[in-house]
Amino acid sequence: MANPSTSTSTEEPGSAAQRDRRKRILDATYDLAAAGGFDAVQMRAVAEQADVALGTLYRYFPSKIHLLVSALGRQFDEASARLNEREIPGDTPADRVLYVLKRMARGMQGDPKLTEALTRAFMFADSTVTNEIHVVGMAMTSIVTHAMHGGEPAEGALTDEDVAIARVIGDVWLSALVAWVTGRSTAAETAAHMETAVHLILRD
Repeated sequence: MANPSTSTSTEEPGSAAQRDRRKRILDATYDLAAAGGFDAVQMRAVAEQADVALGTLYRYFPSKIHLLVSALGRQFDEASARLNEREIPGDTPADRVLYVLKRMARGMQGDPKLTEALTRAFMFADSTVTNEIHVVGMAMTSIVTHAMHGGEPAEGALTDEDVAIARVIGDVWLSALVAWVTGRSTAAETAAHMETAVHLILRD
């Protein structure tokens, strides 16, 4: 559970101007990361590209790690929203989960510098980034449970076991992504590892 005292950077801004400012900051973060990876995301460069004062940027995001993990959370939130717009193919929960995870992996592997930046930040995050990590975890759990049920679960249909399973799958997927980013596995090995894990966890 997130500790609200650790950071305020994941709180939903109250005004339209604040939401627009936060969006510009995250858009600038994506652009810089996509162009140059983790090292290219410097707080001053983000502030300049987003057209905000450096002090304002730090009020929204206390550090580069907070900023990049928040960007990862937004990326997962957007993936979750897209899932709501289409039917997920597959005859079993495992088939549907693998379909979704493979689509996400292909998208992230297709933008390697951005993925490297977001994933490295997730790896480096400490206890001060609890809120942002919680957002990432909740978005990943939503994506997996949605796929398991073949759509948005009906009221009361989502069980504690579903959530626990989704969290385990999300942890394995993020671990596999880290292995790919750090060069310890190829894209094909990462996909094979996930397929094995999902079939073991979601036995048909």
